[in-house]
Amino acid sequence: MKRIEVKLSLPVVAPLLDVIKNTADNLGDRLATPITLDDVDAAFRGEWREELLAEQTAEINTLLALFDSEFFATGVVGFDESNAIVIVRACSAVRLRLRERYLTKLPDEILEGGDVELSVLDDEVRKAFMCYLFLATVQELIIQHLDSAILDS
Repeated sequence: MKRIEVKLSLPVVAPLLDVIKNTADNLGDRLATPITLDDVDAAFRGEWREELLAEQTAEINTLLALFDSEFFATGVVGFDESNAIVIVRACSAVRLRLRERYLTKLPDEILEGGDVELSVLDDEVRKAFMCYLFLATVQELIIQHLDSAILDS
């Protein structure tokens, strides 16, 4: 099984974990991407939404579990074929919520390119932006190094 391990800077990543956790909590019972199934039976729509919500919550919990006591002791997180897709989706859910809640004033080019003067952003937006970029980097690492595992799933 293909596996990558990444050593992260604890002083940089620790505050971002608070942002991820707060954003996950803020999602609560909301899907990161709303669904509309107006032409589907309401009972089925509700069941499907609940399944998607449970899956989103489990995926975000898997992401957060990467940053356990071992991470705080070593600074290392590991990704492999068993968690790659889940982590990529969890990162997407958190990034979508960060964008919706904190980053609405930043154009797509800045969000995806990371080319922004951080000193002009207020503290809350700056932290959200740094978290957004961190999660994008995690996604890129997984896709770059485990893409065959993701595509084969």
